Amino acid sequence: MKIRAVIVEDSRLARNELKELITEYQEIELVGEAENVDMGYDLIQKEAPDLLFLDINMPEKDGFALLEMLDDVPITIFTTAFDEYAIKSFEYNALDYLLKPINKKRFSQAIEKAKAKLEGRLESEKGQPKLNEGSQIFIKEGDQCWLVKIGDISHFEIVGNYTRVYFGNEKPLLYKSLNQIEEKLPEPSFFRANRQQIVNINFIQEVVPWFNGKLKLMMKNGEEIEVSRRQSYEFKDRMSI
Repeated sequence: MKIRAVIVEDSRLARNELKELITEYQEIELVGEAENVDMGYDLIQKEAPDLLFLDINMPEKDGFALLEMLDDVPITIFTTAFDEYAIKSFEYNALDYLLKPINKKRFSQAIEKAKAKLEGRLESEKGQPKLNEGSQIFIKEGDQCWLVKIGDISHFEIVGNYTRVYFGNEKPLLYKSLNQIEEKLPEPSFFRANRQQIVNINFIQEVVPWFNGKLKLMMKNGEEIEVSRRQSYEFKDRMSI
């Protein structure tokens, strides 16, 4: 398996250190490097890498800002001078991190973790659109950050100019419109219940007949979502009810 990687890091010394470490892994192909967030964004849009080595603390915009700009986030390994306890607050599921100066053994562990995750992602993406249940989105709210699999999200909901994202016990806000999100979602799994909400049909526990031909969806997380009359007809047709 060939892994296409990019480095986004403002320090030339740190970039060279990473490149030297990468040369020991024949399966990793370095397809580009960038010294700031905007250059990194353009590089990622052009190359669509599998793996991203990303510095957190950079001038003007930090590494988290770059992840927020991306619709589909590559497997990400942070490179940082922050101490282990500070970076712990940013970890969620797929995120890994390397403390500078980078230890060879720790680098190897991060690469193995990335390889395993990529193999799982490739398996889930077979025959699927660009964004699928295995794809990830990055969400930052205050000091908390999450890298969330699309398939783990139960539903999305409009809150003013933001969209609230429900997964597990979390419900942070994402600064994107519901229409922007809907365009990227895999159609087999997600359904527009009404003007305010999109649901993951895999999280529906019960479908209840409601007033005036409408439906109410009882979600596995306890949420209740009312389907508009027009969308109720579409839902019945789609689910063969």
